[in-house]
Amino acid sequence: MKKIALRLAVLLGAGLTFHAAFSQPAPVRITPPPKPAAASGSHAKPAQPVLKGFPFTNESLSYAVNWPSGLSLGEAHMSATGTPAAWKFDFTLDAAIPGFAVKDSFESVATKDLCSQTFHKNTSHGSKKHGETVTIDQAEGTATRTPSNGVGASKSNVSSCVRDALAFLFYARRELGQGRMPVAQEIIFGATYNGSFEYSGAATITVDNKAVVTDKIICHIRGPASDITFEVYFDRDAARTPVSVRVPLAMGKFSLELIR
Repeated sequence: MKKIALRLAVLLGAGLTFHAAFSQPAPVRITPPPKPAAASGSHAKPAQPVLKGFPFTNESLSYAVNWPSGLSLGEAHMSATGTPAAWKFDFTLDAAIPGFAVKDSFESVATKDLCSQTFHKNTSHGSKKHGETVTIDQAEGTATRTPSNGVGASKSNVSSCVRDALAFLFYARRELGQGRMPVAQEIIFGATYNGSFEYSGAATITVDNKAVVTDKIICHIRGPASDITFEVYFDRDAARTPVSVRVPLAMGKFSLELIR
């Protein structure tokens, strides 16, 4: 279960993902760039900045997967693709240490309100492989979990707008971009986990050898047999891009760092 919780931590940070009784921080406001001075006598309006990244445009992000020593273990990639009726999110992780390879892929389809419709998970850890799909019936309020071999499907009751781990990460970004903290809620990652966020204030970290002011969020994830806390650092851009996720382990902090 610790491995499952670790993968969930990585996914939520690369992205997603709060204490039910946390205190609300003051909303973080996006400061627009200064407007250029108009020429004397001119009534022309200055051009508005073009907002890029989720939720304004499709998005593709890459991360370096680092061991506590700083040694690179591989890369992770995350993308968001919008359609008129839904968002499709993808996350892949490709990392390895001598004699052991990890290849994970996750796909989420969610409504424009970021309520999950389907969540696909495929993992390959050394010789162990696993795949499953979770289908959410929003009208019925149920989630059906089906292994890739079709054997042992199960159904559980969920809220009509339950979110899987990947959809939740993007939901959290949207909330932060609007000056709000995401509320504590259930998160689907195959099984159902309880997630809560705690705002820890501004933090200046190094991203691609440059100092970046970020919002530091402490994430608490609790599942049937797991309890993990980790840190996610969100840029203060309009898209609230996750630039780093750091997961404490016995041997140090495992991290994902944005590649720009």
